[in-house]
Amino acid sequence: MSVTKISITEFISNAANGLLLDVRSPTEYNQAHIPEALTLPLFTDEERKIIGTSYKRESREKAIKIGLDCFGKNMVKMVEQVEALLKEKKSTSKVLFIHCWRGGMRSAAMAWLFDLYGFKVYVLSGGYKAYRNYVLDQFTKPYTFTVLGGYTGSDKTGLLHALQKQNENTIDLEGLALHKGSAFGNLQNQQQPTQEMFENILATKLFQLNADEHFWIEDENQRIGDVNIPIEFFKTMRQQHMLFMDLPFGVRLDHLLKTYGAFEKDKFINGIVRIKKRLGGLETKTAINFILEDDMKNCFIVLLKYYDKYYLKSSLNRDNAGNIITIIPSDSVDLKINVNKVLNHVRTRK
Repeated sequence: MSVTKISITEFISNAANGLLLDVRSPTEYNQAHIPEALTLPLFTDEERKIIGTSYKRESREKAIKIGLDCFGKNMVKMVEQVEALLKEKKSTSKVLFIHCWRGGMRSAAMAWLFDLYGFKVYVLSGGYKAYRNYVLDQFTKPYTFTVLGGYTGSDKTGLLHALQKQNENTIDLEGLALHKGSAFGNLQNQQQPTQEMFENILATKLFQLNADEHFWIEDENQRIGDVNIPIEFFKTMRQQHMLFMDLPFGVRLDHLLKTYGAFEKDKFINGIVRIKKRLGGLETKTAINFILEDDMKNCFIVLLKYYDKYYLKSSLNRDNAGNIITIIPSDSVDLKINVNKVLNHVRTRK
């Protein structure tokens, strides 16, 4: 067998046919990685630090000797780890896709080892750095999609998921970000991905769609919790046609009470404090007092009025809004009804 270097496009397109291994250090992997990649570090964080220091202070040759010493002691263990991973996946494939940071010595060393053992090895030319360039390129493509808009409480996320069940292509940005996109968006205390990892996951979703294939996405501000929608893709979102779900205030209020009413008071109070500057001192105090009095309905009325004004200013105030925003009136959050409404509208436009 032999080691073959391949481009990022070939790497991403074919990696599902084997085991995708990221041989960078644990810290590098945890910061961000190719979503499908498994970690098999050539060096620990401490070993990488020692080797890097030796390279800078002594010589390249000295650093390589230290690296070889670390590598040599772990070669059998690494082969056994890969065999265990293949067994866990119940895979009979002996094909490995390997990458490090730049496609240099780390991936070359691992490729040599696994090639020697009998695996067919493909190495990503340019490494993870090439992958990151590929990720950023995904956000500049001319996609065609429909944005689902609507005031808070319109259950846009539920509608997005219902469309997916109808075999429509969808991208759930809040799901990828593990955040609902507001001051109350992380009441379940989920750990969000890093910015870099969020971009990698989003790029993977986009790559899985053909550039000319229509899909649905929920209207969002650029910031979703601690991560940001990449600016180029966000600009594209602002230029797409939006279907604005126009539901009555009372219907949305009832939906929010059912969805969020059971969460802990302290978490709601913390969320309110986070938007105190924009909500205003008096409204902040009023909303918190309602929570302390177990009057979640009136608390939500205060918050819903605030979010309606905020959404009107941030999401509906865009260039050429009259031509790219269509109002879809509905009297309920019934997903079956609302899915039919938006699908009928899109089919009529075609």
